[in-house]
Parts: sequence; C-alpha cells; structure tokens
Amino acid sequence: MIPPAHLKEQIKTIGEERMAICEACPHHSKHHKTRRPDAHCTMCGCTLSAKTVCLSCSCPTNRWEAHMTDEQYDEIRKEITDGETS
Repeated sequence: MIPPAHLKEQIKTIGEERMAICEACPHHSKHHKTRRPDAHCTMCGCTLSAKTVCLSCSCPTNRWEAHMTDEQYDEIRKEITDGETS
C-alpha cells in the first residue's frame, strides 16, 4: 500500500527516529544470535524496517508510541482503496 503524499515525509521522519531507538535497544537482533538475516525485534519478532514506519504500531517495550489509532489508519486505508477504484 502506497501512503498518501501528505503522510510520506511524516512516515520517513518517524521511521528514522524509531529506527535509531531500535538500533540502541538491547532487543535488536544485532545483539543476539539469530537465524533470521533481517534486523528485527527479539521481543515482538517484527521486522524493524516495516514496524518502525507503521504509524499505528507501538514498541512492545514502550520505547516509542503509535502516532495514530487503528481507526485513523483504517480511514487512510479506505481513502487509498477508494482512490484506486475511482
């Protein structure tokens, strides 16, 4: 799903901020022996490149919070889907 233009810069900024926090976190996969090749959280198992740019997601260890509710996210998804069918 491609985000609306008005959210792209916000997603980029938030993603970079969150990734920096995750890089320093002891639960980052780089601090553990793991078979997975991707950077991921060893607490929740999420791939960090995806989790950090999800505006409705939060860190399972409360290092960063969601920037929108699931309902707000659903509204944006509907807006995108409706735009694709128009």
